[in-house]
Amino acid sequence: MKKIYLAGFDVFRPDAQDYGKQLKMLCKKYGFEGLYPLDNTAPKGLTALEMARWIYRANIALIEQADILMANLNAFRGYEPDSGTVFEVGYATALNKPVWVYTDQYLSLVEQVAVHKAPGTGNHVDTLGYIVEDFGLNLNLMIACSARVVVGSAEDCLQDIDPALVPRARSS
Repeated sequence: MKKIYLAGFDVFRPDAQDYGKQLKMLCKKYGFEGLYPLDNTAPKGLTALEMARWIYRANIALIEQADILMANLNAFRGYEPDSGTVFEVGYATALNKPVWVYTDQYLSLVEQVAVHKAPGTGNHVDTLGYIVEDFGLNLNLMIACSARVVVGSAEDCLQDIDPALVPRARSS
């Protein structure tokens, strides 16, 4: 069974453990073994910095053993996806692992955040005056061009993944 790392800000939910179990059951339904960041148990007695480093190493290890990464890229604390999740997407991409992401956002970035066009340039800008990229994509081009983007839920995303097309990760 192919392994799928389940990236996302879901680990910050009040019911994160139970939600992770639900995600893993969905994975099983579609022929995958889900690897959830909270599957690991940290050693006792770590300082805050030691705990952060332990979590980082544990998540990296799960990504490395996964065949594929699936990420929840819904907006988190603003318009953009969770930065830790985006890092995990980039890391998996750098390892040449297939990446699927899901979001409920179907509108382009311009439709999501632009407030007007800058005079003289025609560029769409946000409330701070920064240019909003206008490629018709619902996520930043670095994600949209490196991952398969599914508009919908985690289950919609899992339905889109053909396990036969996902190469198996190399054993460490």
